[in-house]
Amino acid sequence: MANPSLLILAGDGIGPEVMAEVKRIIGWMGAKRGIYFDVSEDLVGGCAYDAHGVPLTDATMAKAQAADAVLLGAVGGPKYDKLDFSVKPERGLLRLRKEMDLFSNLRPAQCFDALADFSSLKRDVVAGLDIVIVRELTSGVYFGEPRGIFREGNERVGINTQRYTESEIARVAKSAFELARKRANKVCSMEKANVMESGILWREVVQEVHDRDYPDVELSHMYADNGAMQLVRWPKQFDVIVTDNLFGDVLSDCAAMLTGSLGMLPSASLGAPMANGRPKALYEPVHGSAPDIAGQGKANPIACILSFAMALRYSFELGEEATRVEKAVEKVLADGVRTADLMGPDGGTPVTTTQMGDAVLAALDASL
Repeated sequence: MANPSLLILAGDGIGPEVMAEVKRIIGWMGAKRGIYFDVSEDLVGGCAYDAHGVPLTDATMAKAQAADAVLLGAVGGPKYDKLDFSVKPERGLLRLRKEMDLFSNLRPAQCFDALADFSSLKRDVVAGLDIVIVRELTSGVYFGEPRGIFREGNERVGINTQRYTESEIARVAKSAFELARKRANKVCSMEKANVMESGILWREVVQEVHDRDYPDVELSHMYADNGAMQLVRWPKQFDVIVTDNLFGDVLSDCAAMLTGSLGMLPSASLGAPMANGRPKALYEPVHGSAPDIAGQGKANPIACILSFAMALRYSFELGEEATRVEKAVEKVLADGVRTADLMGPDGGTPVTTTQMGDAVLAALDASL
């Protein structure tokens, strides 16, 4: 049987640095666990523009479609700010999401006990936090038409259209309910049904899917602005949150900071099942390309490492190995190993990106 295929798109900024540590863990999986992957690499984002004049080539897109999973680092940087919108680095990522039809974006927000004091919120508010935001990823205001900047009389007007179909809402709702059944069996759906027709439809369809197929799952509805407030007030009231593209973007970044650092948070973008029954999938850290620290050994690779753990769980059915990686990260943090973004009131041992990778590999060795 052929090894599962993994396409690595390290991208820009700190992307190659954090991905280098993931590649070491992939190597460890083969050497120590007999688990091998057919790994290929290519370009996305600004580096792809520099090489090819586009943020994602058709050939790379075809590789992504054929791979069992895609692992992405980060894209973008200030050197590309003046490019035309159509070729900005972020368009490469959006194309991957759209053409692979990765409609369900899972963004966990977990607060490791060792980092509970790093949040701007009080320890008792965030300690033990473990929630997942399920964000619809391929429709909504980021993709709706008409869109653009137009001239009306003597001034310009910017237009973006919030648009959702019943089927688009239903499939991401199903994704959230299925996830909830594996967790605390509780979903909160967030929209703005009080002021947006798309929000009214969202609420109605989520309720219909629940009543028809998932009556065993506890469902609540909340306006998204209240949801943001509640995430800061008492986030542990939630387990799975499902929401649209725009609100999911905002709420997941809000939830990210509850954990103390964006450098800690992975994500999975899942689509429809392939021929092997597994979903098309792209995994990436929530953080950006952080060009201000690129090349300095300061980047935290944990979010990218945990993204690979999500790939082990969701794409390769290796839940035991995913847990092994997650527990290794937890042990390293408990031992006080800290990249620059994690240095705080408890002191800790300051390490470089590579040294953090060393520590995780040592913890993996100790797990055997």
